[in-house]
Amino acid sequence: MSSDKSIISSPVHSYSSANSSLTTSASGRICLFGEHQDYLGLPVIAAAISRRIAINGGFRSDAQVVIHLPDINQKEIFELQSEIPYTSPRDYFKSAINVLTRQGYQFSKGFEVTVHGNIPINSGTSSSSALLVAWINWLTRMADNPSPRTRTEIGELAHKAEVLEFGEPGGMMDHYSTSVGGVIYLQSKPIVKLENFQPSLGSFVLGDSRQAKDTLGILKHVKYGMLDALEKIRKRDPAFSLHTFPAALTPDYKNLLTDAEYTLLEGNLSDRDVLIEALEMLRNDTLNHQRFGELLNIHQRSLRDAKKVSTPKINGMIDAALTAGALGAKINGSGGGGCMFAYAPENPEQVAEAIERAGGAAYIIHVDEGTTSNVLESA
Repeated sequence: MSSDKSIISSPVHSYSSANSSLTTSASGRICLFGEHQDYLGLPVIAAAISRRIAINGGFRSDAQVVIHLPDINQKEIFELQSEIPYTSPRDYFKSAINVLTRQGYQFSKGFEVTVHGNIPINSGTSSSSALLVAWINWLTRMADNPSPRTRTEIGELAHKAEVLEFGEPGGMMDHYSTSVGGVIYLQSKPIVKLENFQPSLGSFVLGDSRQAKDTLGILKHVKYGMLDALEKIRKRDPAFSLHTFPAALTPDYKNLLTDAEYTLLEGNLSDRDVLIEALEMLRNDTLNHQRFGELLNIHQRSLRDAKKVSTPKINGMIDAALTAGALGAKINGSGGGGCMFAYAPENPEQVAEAIERAGGAAYIIHVDEGTTSNVLESA
């Protein structure tokens, strides 16, 4: 198992020096409550975790951008220009510079940086969003006209560079979580509303199944199945709202839906109500650790049985964690593979060992801060 020591943990502050080496970092994230809810217009609660990505480097004497990626044995090189052309579908290092240039930032000198991280890749813990957040934090401080942004603003810029720039679907949970840090509540409709909490949560254990996610396959069933159900319901009841409809009245629509659609409706309403209860704990600072774990378990049952996004291996890892003393556990991310996590404030080492015996890679983690920066003056 692995501990949760951050790659870099330094306060955010501004700087101005042509001879500085700058390090920025950003956290990964777990979705506590509201999995598969954001694209339905429902809120989510997520937490930044103490697995991070860090970027360190400084200026070059030419206009090249050189990015060393030793963790994946790769290197990226390109030239600065007014609008950098993309050469791959998700060309995030270039898209961040293009987005910032349109915001008025100027880049006349090249950079050379090294990227290190300990966030599991392609596992639902937002490694790509953390990379972009750390990179945008770095760029806003290394531009010809440096103007550091707030953590919230960095999250918004990262969303533009990752999602909007490439016309991809996706909300802002990942970007706000990795940038703002702590625990966030994010409401996207009818207006965007972000709340940040610093609750006294204990240890979690992140378990990587080392199974590739099947995001597109999962969304075909979960997202579009639910959208089809909503279309049928609203033909009869145009005022129907997932935000307010009482879960107890779900049988009213049973004859309109297929069995799979009806099960999805039940699951989404259950997940909504679980999140509401968790949010009340956070807002009132009345965290009950046992009940918090139970809410995670209720959420997992919905994700496993109604939305069918969990896998036999992840189910086994969750069962092992609960048997070892975790208070609650659930799959993390879109599903079909990737990671799970367990809430284990009292015995995280035992829980981590159980997850590893079930075939996962385990990491003891805590709720962490958002993006950070640290300037090292050259001699």
